[in-house]
Amino acid sequence: MGVDEEKTNTCGTICLKYLLFTFNLLFWLAGGAVAAVGIWTLVDKSEYISLLASSAYSASAYVLILAGFVVVATGVLGCCATIKEHRGFLIVYFVLLLCIFLLEITAGVLAYVYYQELSDELKVNLKETMVNKYEQLGEDHVTQAVDKLHQDLKCCGSNNYSDWRDGVWIKALAGERVVPDSCCKTPSYLCGRRDHPSNIYNVEGGCIHKLEEFLLQHLKILGGVGIGLAFIQLVGMIFTCCLYQNLKEDPY
Repeated sequence: MGVDEEKTNTCGTICLKYLLFTFNLLFWLAGGAVAAVGIWTLVDKSEYISLLASSAYSASAYVLILAGFVVVATGVLGCCATIKEHRGFLIVYFVLLLCIFLLEITAGVLAYVYYQELSDELKVNLKETMVNKYEQLGEDHVTQAVDKLHQDLKCCGSNNYSDWRDGVWIKALAGERVVPDSCCKTPSYLCGRRDHPSNIYNVEGGCIHKLEEFLLQHLKILGGVGIGLAFIQLVGMIFTCCLYQNLKEDPY
């Protein structure tokens, strides 16, 4: 009877080892994918971040990148702990999984919270940033972001091209122009002197609408990846606890 029970326990331990080892390989690959998603979020149209008043968008991406790299390192530790059947390593592995779980939940929550606040933030801050910081001394990053925003999203001004009639730029730096040259469908020097729809981008909702769509798409991906992988990790934690209970006490 005791022999049969021991064989059952041994078989269960072996099965758990293989399950956890397979999970770690997938987890290791997933960590790389998570870090890649975070980096892609920051790199893809990274200039737009300078137009945002809140740092929540970039913070959620940085948290996800950190979690991804920690996942890769933790996956290696998990494989070692599984192969060696070392209870101490398994405890460390479980704690790291828990920390990564919390990191990814944080990234997902940040993305979700900012998702709810994004529209209001853009309405309040985008026009002010564009018309008062464009081509100002020390604000080159804003100037480049606005120019790229106009050309990439084919829009002009925060709400529409008439936004450029107010603010510091039109009073001090515009010269003969009524809109920045980057508003033109075919940009050239001083092309912004004409604000006719045949010459400039004039879309309904302006750049606010286009930028909001772009950022919301990225925030959905950030939130989904962060929270989705976090719950997958629960499976890993359960396997770890089961294997820990099945292993014999370390004789040392």
